[in-house]
Amino acid sequence: MSTDPVPSECGCEENRGLSRRGFLRGAALVGAAVALPSVSTRYAFAEGPSTGGTLVVLSLRGGFDGLSAFAPVADPLYASLRPSIGLPASSVLQLNPTFGMHPALAALKPLWDAGQMALVHDVGTPDATRSHFSAQEELERAAPGSNLRTGWLDRVLDLTGVPSAFTATQVGSGALPLSMTGPNSKMAVRKLDGMKLEAASWIGPRMLTALTALHKDAPAHLAASAAGALSTLDTATALQKNTPPLPDGVVYPKNDFGVALRDIARLIKGDVGLKIATLDLGDWDMHSGLGKHDSGWMARKLTEFAAALAAFAADLGPRFASTNVVTLSEFGRRVSENGSGGVDHGHGNAVMLFGGGLVGGVHGKFGGLGALERGDLPGVNDYRDILGELLTRRLGVADLSRVFPGYKPAFLGLAKAA
Repeated sequence: MSTDPVPSECGCEENRGLSRRGFLRGAALVGAAVALPSVSTRYAFAEGPSTGGTLVVLSLRGGFDGLSAFAPVADPLYASLRPSIGLPASSVLQLNPTFGMHPALAALKPLWDAGQMALVHDVGTPDATRSHFSAQEELERAAPGSNLRTGWLDRVLDLTGVPSAFTATQVGSGALPLSMTGPNSKMAVRKLDGMKLEAASWIGPRMLTALTALHKDAPAHLAASAAGALSTLDTATALQKNTPPLPDGVVYPKNDFGVALRDIARLIKGDVGLKIATLDLGDWDMHSGLGKHDSGWMARKLTEFAAALAAFAADLGPRFASTNVVTLSEFGRRVSENGSGGVDHGHGNAVMLFGGGLVGGVHGKFGGLGALERGDLPGVNDYRDILGELLTRRLGVADLSRVFPGYKPAFLGLAKAA
């Protein structure tokens, strides 16, 4: 389910299995789109200019360790619980009296200082399972205690509508995330530059003309689908040909994550109607060899993450004010390090937010490391509080009960009205 390969050092067989299933699922979807092998979607709408903001949901697959990224260095228990992998207080970028940010995230500090970044720590879900598969399913369904099988983002589309083929787009993978499961139209694309009609490079306009003529007298639902697909390809081709150069000084990492974030920026700046974008960054299942504050697995991943997000913000420029990025992960990690220099599956986690209209800083409750449950942060802040506030105040969703059934979010004051 990740855009990244899971390394051989990953200690969790379940997570490797999830990544293999995600790859196979993506391959099956792409193969099923016969006329559009680079795209998996149900096209039904033509493109149109976007209105309002864009929500980018970034899934940190594998169980992100929020206590490595944002360490409560002021808590006297922190150093004793993480004697070899904990962040020295002298190394962190201090955010408030309690939390320090990992030095590998330094590229994000300007966003923090500008009020374009916020943090909620000890975030959890109602289901404290430590299974990657079960936790991802419940997180992305977001309807505990109900028989709903749709994803929470598909239910958002019930309320916002889908006026464009690009309204809801997964970028960087040919497989839609579970959060988009449901009847509304959405698209999954590996790379924007890979969206093309198979064989069009040598047949060219004749193929497009033939397909248009072929569907001219087809039943309405088939003709509309074909027209929508061809229109979407026209839009993608225009974006490919007319993408302006990056602003001076903006450099994305040359990896799948950097490419995916740049493609999302291209869609936003291209006014194709993008409202919801999803993408994955995997390889967070650090049962062993997590590393030190200045080297190792975690430091490398956080450096990659921060560089790409900083480039994304700079690339969007003024458009960043109408964009919000939120990070989610299936669960956090245990507070105590294990004997292999890593951390095992836990519960409460850190959620990061970026973009416009935020009240910068640390939000929510944090009871400290002396108030754990089974060795985990208890997850006192429900992730639906965060998502509900973003949806209401930034995307204008009025009826959250239709997105999160049976739940009444308690806003944390992290977002302003759009």
